[in-house]
Amino acid sequence: MSKDYYEILGVSKSASQDEIKAAFRKKAHEHHPDKGGDAEKFKECNEAYQVLGNAEKRKQYDQFGSAFQSGQAGFGGANWGGFSGFQNGTKMDFDFEDLSDIFGGFGDIFGFSGASRSTNRRSSRGRDLEMQIKLGFKEAIFGLEKEINFSKNTRCEHCSGTGAEPGSQVNSCSTCRGTGYVARLQRTILGNIQTKSPCSACGGEGKTYSQKCTKCSGSGIIRANVKLKVKIPAGINEGESIRLSGQGEAGLKGAPAGDLFLKVKIEPSKYFVRDGYDIRTEATISIKQAILGDKIPLETVHGTVKLKIPEGTQSGTTFKIKEKGVPKLHGRGLGDHYVRIIVNIPKNLSKKQKNLLAEIDF
Repeated sequence: MSKDYYEILGVSKSASQDEIKAAFRKKAHEHHPDKGGDAEKFKECNEAYQVLGNAEKRKQYDQFGSAFQSGQAGFGGANWGGFSGFQNGTKMDFDFEDLSDIFGGFGDIFGFSGASRSTNRRSSRGRDLEMQIKLGFKEAIFGLEKEINFSKNTRCEHCSGTGAEPGSQVNSCSTCRGTGYVARLQRTILGNIQTKSPCSACGGEGKTYSQKCTKCSGSGIIRANVKLKVKIPAGINEGESIRLSGQGEAGLKGAPAGDLFLKVKIEPSKYFVRDGYDIRTEATISIKQAILGDKIPLETVHGTVKLKIPEGTQSGTTFKIKEKGVPKLHGRGLGDHYVRIIVNIPKNLSKKQKNLLAEIDF
């Protein structure tokens, strides 16, 4: 059954290449297996983008539809063994990567993607990690350096990540001649196809060792507890993430490490409410202060200030104190502090107090 690549990525057929790229990034992030997503949907989105993200392949897909996927209509007289075809007398050439991109799982069956998979295996980047980091209310506002402890796969220091015991002899694999993959000729319904797959003798590395590392058993990585000092920027907010490049898990056989993402969780304050880069509080005053006016002490995240209460201030009035809020993370300056005034209406007045109030003509 033909797949609707536009529907998979959630875009219209008239979408621009930039819109398709943005939609793919969003879907890939949502379904990435390392982030708890659906591996099959991730693969499906990747398959769709490999076609729609390439202007020429997208044109062929729009023209042939299901025939583009099945390799039937529109490719009459194709010589699939040599990866070339003819349509209306025009020759169309494909390479391994094109077929792997277009046919996805179909390419896996017939080995179109074998060479690239071998290369990926030898340079397999380490996994990204995501952790939650808890901050106090003012720690998030003013920033600090914080130490975190966690467990991850790290590079084996004994062998420097190579997987070989120090001093052992390293040789080019005789089976694959150092390429990391072996080629085979397969007879399929599409004709004779040359496939490439990871070399089983060297595991796709292209080299062998006279002795594997005694610490990591040849993987180049070990599990270890690590301590890391993290600089928390001033103004970071709840739910935002800090990316630490190369601080994720180590890659196999010296491949680059993944990244570490720290998702921020902020403890609430008893006195302050954060609203983006602004701070909001309430202050209670007496009827006398509301009528006659006053200056009252007000606690801000930057310390105590004096707030002027004008004569006749009504309950619910909000005053703004400039630049007494949160430092702006991606800009200059500070947010503001907003204070809402609550006028306290006394209860259980004495007879004398009631008489005095009755004499006042408001």
